[in-house]
Amino acid sequence: MNYQKKTVIASVAGLTLEGMDIMFISFAMSMIITHFNVDLATGGLISSITNTGMLAGGVIFGVLADKFGRVRIFTYSIFLFAIGTALTGFATNIEQIYAYRFIAGLGAGGEYGIGMALVAEAWPKNKQGRASSYVSLGAQYGVILAALLSAMILPAFGWRALFFVGLVPVIFAFIVRRNLDESPEWVAAQKQKKLDNRKEKGRLIQLFDTPRATATTISLAIMATVQIAGYNGLMIWLPSMLQQSQGLSVSSSAIWTVATAAGMIIGMLTFGRFMDRFGVKLSYGVFLLASASAVYLYSYAEGSVGVLVGGAIVGFFANGMFAGYGALISSLYPVQIRSTATNAIFNFGRALGGLSPILVGYILQEYDMAVAMSYLAVLYCLSFIIMLTLKSKQSEGSVESQRSA
Repeated sequence: MNYQKKTVIASVAGLTLEGMDIMFISFAMSMIITHFNVDLATGGLISSITNTGMLAGGVIFGVLADKFGRVRIFTYSIFLFAIGTALTGFATNIEQIYAYRFIAGLGAGGEYGIGMALVAEAWPKNKQGRASSYVSLGAQYGVILAALLSAMILPAFGWRALFFVGLVPVIFAFIVRRNLDESPEWVAAQKQKKLDNRKEKGRLIQLFDTPRATATTISLAIMATVQIAGYNGLMIWLPSMLQQSQGLSVSSSAIWTVATAAGMIIGMLTFGRFMDRFGVKLSYGVFLLASASAVYLYSYAEGSVGVLVGGAIVGFFANGMFAGYGALISSLYPVQIRSTATNAIFNFGRALGGLSPILVGYILQEYDMAVAMSYLAVLYCLSFIIMLTLKSKQSEGSVESQRSA
C-alpha cells in the first residue's frame, strides 16, 4: 500500500472512532441522566463541555503536530480520547462525567486537523478535494458504528459498558505508529528550518500576524461555524419538526434520517471531485447557494415522498460541503502551521456552531418551522458572502508569502 492510501485509511479510521466516541453520549444520554438523577439542562452540559475540550485540544495538538510531527501527535490524540471515553464508564457522579468528557474532547479535537494535514501533504493539489471527502466520510461511519454498538450493548449491559469500547482506539494507535511514516513534506520543512537557523513566532500567533492572514483565518472560522451550525440545526431538530408539521411517526422520522445521511454521503463524494475539477470558489458558491435554497424550500415539502427526497437533497448540498474544509484550510496555510490552522479553525466552528440547536429550539418555540429554516438559509447566504472574500488562488505559500512580504 502506498503512502497516500495509508494516510487516507489512518485518517478515515481516526475520524470514524472519533465520531463513534462523540455519538456514544447521544445514545447513552437518557440512561446517564436517569442514573445520576439530573435534569435535562445538566445533562446537556456534557456535549457543551466535550465541544470545549475539542476546541482546546484542537489548538494544543495542532501546535504540537506542527512542531513534533504529524504521526506521533496523531497517535497521542487517539490515546487521549480513547482513555477519556473509557474513564467515562467508571464515573460515579456527573462532575466526573464532565471531566472525562473534556479529556475525550481534547483528544478528539486534535485528531481531525492532524489527519487532514497528513492527507493534504500526501496528495497532489488536484486530488486533495476527493481525498478530503474520503476522510470526511469517517464521521458518518462513526455514527453508524455507534448506533449499531449502542443497539447491542445498551439493552444488555448498560451505558457503562458502551464507553469501555472506547479502549479499542488504543489498538488502532499502535497500528498507526508502526505502519505510517512521518509526512515527507513536514520532514523537509524541519530540515530547512534547521538550515535556515531561524526562530519562528508562536504558531497560533501566525494565524493573525498580518491583516491578510487575520482576514483569512476569521473568514474560514465563520464558514466552519456555519457548516457545523447548519448540520446540528438540521439533524437535531428536523426529525421533531417533521413529526409536528407532517405528522410523521418516530419510525418514519428514522427513515428520513437514513435518507438524509445517504444524501450527505453522496454529496461529500461529489463535492470532493467537484472541488478538484472546478476550484474552491465555484464549488462552495454552488453548494452554499443551493443549500440556502434547498433548506428554505424544504419547509414547504409535503407528503412522504417530498419529505424523503427533499431531505436527501438538503443533506447532499448542506453537508456535502463538509468534505472540502480539510483541503480548503490546508491549502491556505504552509506546512509549518497547517495542523494548528486546521484544528483551531474547525474546532472553533464546532464549539460555536454547536450552540445552534439552542437558537433553533428557541425559534421553534416562538415561531414555526418556516422561520427556523429561513434562519438556516440565511446562515448559508452569510457563508457565501464570506467565501467570496477568500483568495481565489490556493497555494501552500499563500499565508507564508503574506508574512514575508
